[in-house]
Amino acid sequence: MDIQIEKLSNGLTVALNHMPHLETVAFGTWVKAGARNETRAEHGIAHLLEHMAFKGTNTRSARQIAEEVENVGGDVNAATSVETTSYHARMMADDVELGMDVLHDILRNSVFDEDELTREKHVILQEIGAANDQPDDLIFDLFQNAAYGGQSIGRPVLGTPETVAAFSRSDLNVYLDTHYRAPNMVLAASGKIDTDTLLKQAETLYVDFAETISDPPEPANYIGGHAFEERKTSETQILLGFEGRAYQARDFYASQLLSMVLGGGMSSRLFQEVRERRGYCYSVFAFHWAFSDTGLFGINAATGSDDLEKLMPVLLDELKRAADDITDEEADRARAQIRSGLMMGMESPAVRASTIARQLLLFGRVIPNEELMERLEAISAERLRDLAGRLFIESAPTIAAVGDITKVPEQHAIADALGSQAKLAAE
Repeated sequence: MDIQIEKLSNGLTVALNHMPHLETVAFGTWVKAGARNETRAEHGIAHLLEHMAFKGTNTRSARQIAEEVENVGGDVNAATSVETTSYHARMMADDVELGMDVLHDILRNSVFDEDELTREKHVILQEIGAANDQPDDLIFDLFQNAAYGGQSIGRPVLGTPETVAAFSRSDLNVYLDTHYRAPNMVLAASGKIDTDTLLKQAETLYVDFAETISDPPEPANYIGGHAFEERKTSETQILLGFEGRAYQARDFYASQLLSMVLGGGMSSRLFQEVRERRGYCYSVFAFHWAFSDTGLFGINAATGSDDLEKLMPVLLDELKRAADDITDEEADRARAQIRSGLMMGMESPAVRASTIARQLLLFGRVIPNEELMERLEAISAERLRDLAGRLFIESAPTIAAVGDITKVPEQHAIADALGSQAKLAAE
């Protein structure tokens, strides 16, 4: 990728990726602050702040923010995750200056009107309720909280009804001033951009962010555990997991490949064995989530009560078997899937801008695609087998379930079945 990277005088990074064959631009501001940066009393404030940014500034009402962007055919949105918050837009190339001004305005000049705050807290309370009503959403919140024992990295991004209802305008300003600082931020743009014009506008607009860096969150401590919620549902959601690898860890890319081999598609081991051969469930997949200093490796499945007792032993057998017989063919197929996903994503300016920003926040540089491919190619089937052997016995398992939980094995039973060497938190 052809990327121009500059730092403003206050430490904010600007990254510009020119794609002259396009007519549009994707751009935004990524902040290295998310749910993980909250204190217990602030649980959910990062997400509320992201919502409130669109509810009016000193010069624009909430309606004007939406209309100015959509009058030129653009769209603007935001997202809060565990470690980052992003505010991003897509527009025709001729309208980028307008979009940049709007994004800066909502980040620096939001008024957090009390009436708007009351309404938006009500909206988020409905969002929390909707997530809790969906077992396939709730299972991930239960799983992550059990894995990290109530630490900020394990708490749901949305917050709780109690914490969200208690937030004030002052709370929002404190969190904003504490974490939205120039060295923690990246402004990224990809598409048909005039790099000189956009950089000059960035220098004019973004110099008003504080140049001091905010304190990092507390280091993560994966402990493993279990979280069960009994519900009368037609199927039970199961999520079994282990401590994964951080973004900069040696086994990060190997963990991504292993998740593909086990449950990354219709040809994966779990899909073929659990669904196609045995018919124990409709959906089963594996995933690996990385964070800056930890990770989560998980297997999610949903099945009816009649098949639940049969499902879990098969899942555990597949995890143990992975340490013995992952083949070169499986490793090659997983590599091809990840490679094509990366390349397909790079055809989207929005994915490019997001990837560039996240890599700069995590690594301080943009990793060339060629380097990523070399790292993937260096991972052999033997290394995947070795990783599987270590991953599933060296960290305590985490098990979460929603539905008929009477037939779900608890953490100790799973650890015994896998031959785990980890000391469980309950001990």
